[in-house]
Amino acid sequence: MKWVKSLPDAAMQKPFAIQQGRPRTPWPWSRHFVFAIFSLAAVLPLRADNTNLTDEVRLLREENALLQQQVKTQGAQLDTLIQKVNGLEATRQQIVGGNDQPLPNHDFGLGQLHLSVEGGVGFAETGPDGFAPGGQFRVDEARLMLEAPVYDDVYFYGELLLATQENPGGSVQLGELYLDFENISKLWQQDDQLNARLGQLNTPFGEEYLTRNAIDNPLITHSIVDFWATTPGAELYGNFGKFSYVVAVQNGGENVGGDKMVAGRISFDPDEHWHFSVSGMRTGNLQANADSTSQMWFANGFFRSIGSPATTQFHVNAVEADATARWKSGYGGGHVSAFGGVARYDDNDPAANNARNIYYYSAEVLQNLPKKFYAVTRFSQALCTDGIPMVGYGQFGDYFYGPLTDNLWRLSLGLGYRFSDRLVLKAEYSFERGTEVGGETRNKEDFFGTEAAFKF
Repeated sequence: MKWVKSLPDAAMQKPFAIQQGRPRTPWPWSRHFVFAIFSLAAVLPLRADNTNLTDEVRLLREENALLQQQVKTQGAQLDTLIQKVNGLEATRQQIVGGNDQPLPNHDFGLGQLHLSVEGGVGFAETGPDGFAPGGQFRVDEARLMLEAPVYDDVYFYGELLLATQENPGGSVQLGELYLDFENISKLWQQDDQLNARLGQLNTPFGEEYLTRNAIDNPLITHSIVDFWATTPGAELYGNFGKFSYVVAVQNGGENVGGDKMVAGRISFDPDEHWHFSVSGMRTGNLQANADSTSQMWFANGFFRSIGSPATTQFHVNAVEADATARWKSGYGGGHVSAFGGVARYDDNDPAANNARNIYYYSAEVLQNLPKKFYAVTRFSQALCTDGIPMVGYGQFGDYFYGPLTDNLWRLSLGLGYRFSDRLVLKAEYSFERGTEVGGETRNKEDFFGTEAAFKF
């Protein structure tokens, strides 16, 4: 049949697309769809990244603009501050006359205050004619001390005495209180040549008063004469190499408008082992009816008038020499110290010639022992041919206003233990003997005592 072709002939007849060499796709649009999908997947993340980057750039620009505005504001404030500082500097230059040194800082705070306490407590007993015949527990000393800077080299020092050996149970008293103007000599480029104090001061006569406080005194009691005074006045002091000096003008008696007391001391320290000094003092002319006693303490009392109390004007002048030798060998070393002098009493009593000399001296030896112990002894004596009021360990009323004493001596023996420089235990026995002008002996005033001295 013509219309039926043989199989080989039919197989030879291929479609046109195959004949042209291209594959035949049943859906011609599928290739474009796939391409679009891949392109969109690539483009969308890029567009998102571009959007985020744009936002970050915008935020950075805003922050930068804000920082620039802050810098401009701070710069304006700094300019204003510089102008104020320049104005203050110009004012300072006008005040100090062109001095380039900066003004000192005088801020004051409680942290600059220094409060300290010193005292002594213990037991004392004397013979039947002494001040404590039955024995007594005592507060020998209690003092509060306050120090503070005031201005540059100006300092304040104040002291309240709650109790002393002379006033163990009495009222509160004022001790030293002064302004200390240190290193005035810097005005001529010298250190410590001139200093000044103004207020209530210890009188600079002799040296025993320098170690009179309980924590400084190796014994419990003092020498027979025991010179000291604390009274208002003015003082100058300083150093010139190995020499030092102190001089004071102070009220001499209870009548503050009366004559003035003058005292001074010159010291020489050739090396660390030796010390020497010479002192002088005048009480000033004191009116017996206005100044019943001097301010200067003497022999556990005061200087008083011997003449008529209604009309007499009296005074006492004195000179003294002190010497100290120190050694470091032997369990921490020790010292020997001695002083001696003469005091002259005189008055204008028309009824009698009351002028008289008082000769006195004292010697002390201290040796440190093992285990923080030390031993100390002191001998002192005062002699006045015509007699002078000397109380010593005796009853004040009996020996200050009673018969005059022409000779009084004291031998003190002591043993101490130092826990530290802030706590010391002491025990002392003292023999005291003397005679009155009329020949009566004084031999019933011996002293025994113990004391714990402290400071903090």
